[in-house]
Amino acid sequence: MSKRLFDLFFALIGLIISGFLLLILYILASIDTKQNGIFSQKRIGQFGTPFTIYKIRTFGRSSEKPISKLGAFLRNSKLDELPQLWNIIIGNMSFVGPRPDITGYYDSLQGENRKILELKPGLTSLASIKYANEEYLLEKQENPLEYNDTIIFPDKVKM
Repeated sequence: MSKRLFDLFFALIGLIISGFLLLILYILASIDTKQNGIFSQKRIGQFGTPFTIYKIRTFGRSSEKPISKLGAFLRNSKLDELPQLWNIIIGNMSFVGPRPDITGYYDSLQGENRKILELKPGLTSLASIKYANEEYLLEKQENPLEYNDTIIFPDKVKM
């Protein structure tokens, strides 16, 4: 209960303080991507329950140039994650916990590894700090999906 109050209090303060910035980023992302500036996606939450996560959109429609300079800046600075304060307010996420993943990862875990699903997903975790440059690591790999599935993801689960 005290963790929930902490999350709620600081997420509300964060939204109040960053509200104007969030509006500006939304408008810039909408112009930059020529789409709604908010990206939403189904992720796996606590107890394996799917929920919708919100981010500032960083990818355009074109497959030739999927991420712009603005999108790269937003991702590198983690400003694209500001809308997740709303996820914290509505109770889908916490400030600290395992990063929520797409279907097919956490929900596919077996045995003791499924204990990660008992935790509320978070905005940050030890794994997100360790793998802050995950996109860079993956782009250097010959087979990024295999590297993620065999090296990075199992390490995140252990953490």
